[in-house]
Amino acid sequence: MRQPHQILAFPYKKDNKGNYLYGIFCRAGEFERWQGIAGGVEDGETFLEACRREAYEEANISSDKIIELHSISTIPVPNVTKEFLWGDDVYLIYEHAFGIDATDEVIKLSREHTKMEWLSYNEAIKKLKWDSNKNALWELNYRLLNNKME
Repeated sequence: MRQPHQILAFPYKKDNKGNYLYGIFCRAGEFERWQGIAGGVEDGETFLEACRREAYEEANISSDKIIELHSISTIPVPNVTKEFLWGDDVYLIYEHAFGIDATDEVIKLSREHTKMEWLSYNEAIKKLKWDSNKNALWELNYRLLNNKME
């Protein structure tokens, strides 16, 4: 069973001019919705372990260069699981955000996404659907540009 938590991860790398690019993913389904890598945290798993697993499952990323962000959001349980899996008293799932260095990675999409794009911060922020994704990407971009990896 999964925990009432999920992770959100944004792959990043530099282009040939030294500018940061961010990987965003188009969710498979009826509507075109762009986001980072997102997924549940399994029982017994840390948030960092879930980030590593989800990055590998959804995009074939195996990098250990991960930045744990301070961005934490909440999402109504029915928006994620469609039902109250953890009982009637658990209303929200906590989403923990990460950045993951994908400089040397070859992205291979899972069935959860139809496409992926490497975009500048300004291009990516315009495409993202959810505010939690925009907040996490802002923090990641700020920290990378200001060398605040810790």
